[in-house]
Amino acid sequence: MSKKPVLVVMAAGMGSRYGGLKQIDPVDEYGNIIMDFSIYDAVEAGFEKVVFIIKKAIEKEFMEHIGKRMEKHVQVEYVFQELDKIPAGFQIPKDRVKPWGTGHAILCCKDVVDGPFAVVNADDYYGKSAFKEIYNQLVAKADDDKYQYTMVGYQLYNTLTENGHVARGVCSISPEGKLVDIEERTRIEKKGDGAAFTEDDGATWTSLGEDTIVSMNMWGFTESILGELDQRFAAFLEKGLKENPLKCEYFLPFVVDELLKENKAEVTVLKSVDRWYGVTYKEDKQMVVDAIRRLKDQGLYPEKVWED
Repeated sequence: MSKKPVLVVMAAGMGSRYGGLKQIDPVDEYGNIIMDFSIYDAVEAGFEKVVFIIKKAIEKEFMEHIGKRMEKHVQVEYVFQELDKIPAGFQIPKDRVKPWGTGHAILCCKDVVDGPFAVVNADDYYGKSAFKEIYNQLVAKADDDKYQYTMVGYQLYNTLTENGHVARGVCSISPEGKLVDIEERTRIEKKGDGAAFTEDDGATWTSLGEDTIVSMNMWGFTESILGELDQRFAAFLEKGLKENPLKCEYFLPFVVDELLKENKAEVTVLKSVDRWYGVTYKEDKQMVVDAIRRLKDQGLYPEKVWED
């Protein structure tokens, strides 16, 4: 009997982004945040356990404002992403405050996750179909001669904000629906009814077609990824600490990309037609509130998400 998929939520950056958890903005009049809707969708899709990756510094507040609410509806476990979780022989640079990135966040789960799992960001709204599809894929697909991973891809235009630029992983996908590679573009903006990215602070722009598929950090993995992240972390630190000691980050998509290039993994891309919602800029907040209102009016969520 294979293990039931677990949901891993990356929430270690929450306190710093919002200047403390109390400031996390509710998106409805009942005090629910985006994560309430994601966990609701995950439970509906079949997930029974959630692992929250947080920082020790926000533990008390997180449990109080978020964890306690969820515990009534889903099994909850906590994992801590801290700077000192690095292999023996490495030193944390003196002025380093930035966490080691999404790859490190997932690596911190290696003692509590021992089966298939999905990964999401804490403050992104992914839509119902994404959770259903990724859950079904995790149940159906085990590793064979390659690791069998999965990713939910979004149409780029469904993930842009009117209020500035965004960073997205731009995906190349084979005709069979497999991920060929993923490139992190750190500055993508809306341009009329299209989009473009710049690598030189806006001096030149490269347009992206409207059918461009991007990653919003919603992944499905078998536990094999944990061993790979573990094995590759020291080499990353070796290089990163020399080149950019205060800011280098161990990104999850980079490791996936390496595994693809080494022909060790295959990533099935599930395309979502849902609109993604998130608050990249404070001006985005109203758009999210309005969207949640519409989704409730369409009957996709109960008026109160967690009916006691």
